[in-house]
Amino acid sequence: AATVVAGCSVGASTAPSAAAPTITEAWLRPPAVAGAPAAVYLTITNPGSQADALLGASSSIATSVELHEPSMDSSGMTGMHPLERLEIAAGGTVRLEPGGYHLMLMGVPELIAGATFELRLQFEQAGTVVVPMQVPQG
Repeated sequence: AATVVAGCSVGASTAPSAAAPTITEAWLRPPAVAGAPAAVYLTITNPGSQADALLGASSSIATSVELHEPSMDSSGMTGMHPLERLEIAAGGTVRLEPGGYHLMLMGVPELIAGATFELRLQFEQAGTVVVPMQVPQG
């Protein structure tokens, strides 16, 4: 069951001339077993008049965070592979959702339901945007 956890964007931009993207509908899918990757899904809206790009992310609860996109090999097998940047058009919206773009939190310890943490998104133009997150209950 998906749990919507964050409904607003928070944080300061390190590049004041660029409009900070708005982050909504952020939620975490905990790993099936402790130590396995967790997935984060969210919606990014770029209110600015220039394109921006998500370049990466980090979090204190993960050893690393990877941006992934779905892929299909020549035999039709689906999978995912890391993505170095995700373009967000000026005035555009990009959804990170199951079966599409998503963030993988690697090296996540056992998560406690209700615990909160910060996810830091690094944008090319807007700089760092901090997103408050919560581990879903049950």
